[in-house]
Parts: sequence; structure tokens; C-alpha cells
Amino acid sequence: LYPGHIPTSPLQKALLAAGSAFMALYDPYRHDMVAVLGETTGCLALPNLRDKMKHHPEGYRILQERPCIRLSTLDMARLRGLPDGTLGREYVRFLEDNKVSPDTRMPPKFVDDEELAYVIQRYREVHDLMHTLLGMPTNMLGEVVVKWFEAIQTGLPMCVLGAAFGPLRLSARKLQVLATKLVPWAIRSGRNASCILNVYYEQRWEQPVESLREEIGIFPPP
Repeated sequence: LYPGHIPTSPLQKALLAAGSAFMALYDPYRHDMVAVLGETTGCLALPNLRDKMKHHPEGYRILQERPCIRLSTLDMARLRGLPDGTLGREYVRFLEDNKVSPDTRMPPKFVDDEELAYVIQRYREVHDLMHTLLGMPTNMLGEVVVKWFEAIQTGLPMCVLGAAFGPLRLSARKLQVLATKLVPWAIRSGRNASCILNVYYEQRWEQPVESLREEIGIFPPP
């Protein structure tokens, strides 16, 4: 159906989902297992996300033009030169401070629809932008908060599992902060925000983060 696609039966998908869920819970930083879990359990959420994009002008353009966020498509020097507080500058700052790269996002393999494969690929590519907009680092606490927001936004079972089981690895102090401040804020923001896949981020690099948060409907971080 697309380069790299691996056809699988429903039984094979179920086995892959069970195995990847176990490994992802055992080691949340196994991004390959998290990716497989997202693809094999997203059969209901991905069509819903695709429909939201199709019925939104900016989302529809994204589906038609298929932009991708890679180091090869980013002008890093230009983004570094943008004013502090703009999306592009803060995104690059996030990548550099947390030593992450957009090129580490795995291409889809097990989604049996070419358009839905792009939808989950786009979700993966904007994940770091969610960290930027939400002001969350890549440690376990930050990942759990982002997963709560994404679970509300996308309905992907992978995000729900991460939000539910990620806190098991946190200290009592961080759990208190998570439960009393961060999770309520992430849930409220997720419910209030418009669909995060309907934003053409590549055309918003010069927009202030605060302005984009307000436009999408994300409340300021606590």
C-alpha cells in the first residue's frame, strides 16, 4: 500500500498489540514498541482523526500536500534565528535542550490504509511540537502530561495506556503534582483545544507560542 507496509491479519495485529503493549509498559522509552502499539490499536481513532482533518480547511490541505517534519525539510539555521517565543525558535530550543531529533520518528508499517498511515505519521511528527506548546520536557513526568493531552485529543489507545500507566514510574512528590495540577490542566486543555492535526505548523514558525496556544485553545501551563 505504501513503502515499508507490512500486511497483517487481525490475529497478527492482536499479537503485535499485546507484545508491544507489554514491552512499552516495561520500558516506556522503547519508541519502536510504542509505534507498533499505536498502529495496531488505532483502527477506530485514526479514521476519526482523518475525518476531522478532511472537514477542516487547514487539515484538508495537510492531507492533500502531505508535509513532513524532518531535518531535511527544516531550515534549522532560520528557525534558530527567529525571535524568542516564536514557535520555530522554541521548537528548536526544545530539540536541542532535550537532545531529540524529528528523524527518530519511525515510519508506519502496519496500518492497512495509505491515508491513515500518513495520519499516524503526522501525529508522530507533531508530538515534539505538543511538548513545545505544552511546555513539557521529555522526562517521564513531561511525557505522561503530554500523553494525557493527546489521549483526550486523539482517542488513540496507545496514548490512553501511556497516560494511565506512565504515572506508576513517578515518585510520590511528582504524583502529587501530576494529580493536583498537571493532569487536570492537560484534560481541560485537551477538551478545549481544536484538533492538533489541523494546524499547518510548518507555516506557523514565526507565530508566537502564546498566540498559537490561544488560537488552538490550549490553556497556559500551570
